[in-house]
Amino acid sequence: MKVTFCGAARTVTGSAHLIELEDGFKILLDCGLYQGYAEEMKTFNDNWLFDPAELDCLVLSHAHIDHTGRVPKLVKDGFHGKIHTTHATRSLCAIMLLDSAFIQERDAEYYNKKAVKKNKHAELREPLYTSEHVKQAMNLFTAYSYEKWFSIHPNVRVLFRDAGHILGSANVTLEITENGKTTTIGFSGDIGRPQRPILRDPAQMPEVDYMICESTYGDKDHPSKPDESDRLLAIIKETCLVNKGKLLIPAFSIGRTQEIVYMLDQMETAGILPRIPVYVDSPLAVNATTVFGSHPECYDNELNEYLLIDKNPFGFNNLHYIREVEESKHLNEVDGPCIIISASGMMNAGRIRHHLFNNIEDPKNTLLIVGYCAPNTTGGVLREGATEIKMFGDLKKVRMNVEIMDSFSAHADRMEMLDFLKNQKHIKTLFLVHGEIERQEKFSTLLQENGFKNVVIPVLGQSVELD
Repeated sequence: MKVTFCGAARTVTGSAHLIELEDGFKILLDCGLYQGYAEEMKTFNDNWLFDPAELDCLVLSHAHIDHTGRVPKLVKDGFHGKIHTTHATRSLCAIMLLDSAFIQERDAEYYNKKAVKKNKHAELREPLYTSEHVKQAMNLFTAYSYEKWFSIHPNVRVLFRDAGHILGSANVTLEITENGKTTTIGFSGDIGRPQRPILRDPAQMPEVDYMICESTYGDKDHPSKPDESDRLLAIIKETCLVNKGKLLIPAFSIGRTQEIVYMLDQMETAGILPRIPVYVDSPLAVNATTVFGSHPECYDNELNEYLLIDKNPFGFNNLHYIREVEESKHLNEVDGPCIIISASGMMNAGRIRHHLFNNIEDPKNTLLIVGYCAPNTTGGVLREGATEIKMFGDLKKVRMNVEIMDSFSAHADRMEMLDFLKNQKHIKTLFLVHGEIERQEKFSTLLQENGFKNVVIPVLGQSVELD
């Protein structure tokens, strides 16, 4: 059998890994969209390193778009096998992939209008996929609970364990028997962090022969949780009470937004949250929060205990969920301090870009970055300390304060990943994916110092035969 790395190889988005058995059965692990602007990845989302029609099944680790965002295109291009995932991931994919299709359709329409305006004979662009392809894809989903082995082939069993990353996220263990020999392959998906709000801690995988492991923060240690709530409250007070400004929080619609809202809800319950309006401006985040309420099987003990005193951990006085475009535009006219939580987290798309455009040059305001931003995205540039940035054709001065809180990250840091892997005593090869090469090299060194002898950082398209 062999594994081919078809995405998220030496980069952090576009997760896709192909496993081919000796009898020709083909399993794809994740099918993510590349999100970024690297020149060498310009055509990634349009093309495949395999024939989608030849795939037998797809196994998804979790619902984030960089792990599922090309599923409708996979179906559009001929895939018709089963899609295996957890119950909560299926629920989230139903809303996230429709949102992604809307973006694909809108972007194609916008491009075509501009192209025709310049040249009426211009070649028109088709969307990557449409909402109809999403509907076709959702019909292929089959969902499973954690901790229960299931079969995807007479000789292949699969186990999902809670990855603690987002609602429904899983690490994946494959048990494959060929020629009387059983081989186990582990796919970490995205490893969550212990002691995070809402979700249970990540569960270690069974011991495996081969591991495909993420490495997003392979060279970094996150700040500890106890400082997190205090610092968030301090930033709120400084921005909204002292400076009388707006606090913008770009956040992924799934996971990060609900976590921040939950923390604000706890502050409100404790009577320490300033009485200022809080807006969640993302239709996807609004829908996702409803999904969160439908999957209590994913909650940790802390949230279950909190539900005894607050039946709605994602709602409080002064919290407003925004769906309509006109309501979103009105936020730019709000006079006085407020908090706006909006997608996308990397600021490369979504309503947050309009809020940023309208507020970036006011020194009273603060931008709070609460997660990873890929290089060359708006968020990545601002993280690096840019003093000006081009948005919607205008060059904007960065006069607002920029704060960074990586403690909110849903990705484990280097020591947390190492701890997650500590029960793996007999790995033949550990493949590092989903990370920038500089961080992967440092994490590889750390792993080798801790007893992992054969660590490989594959390049895009590389195939490896497994014993």
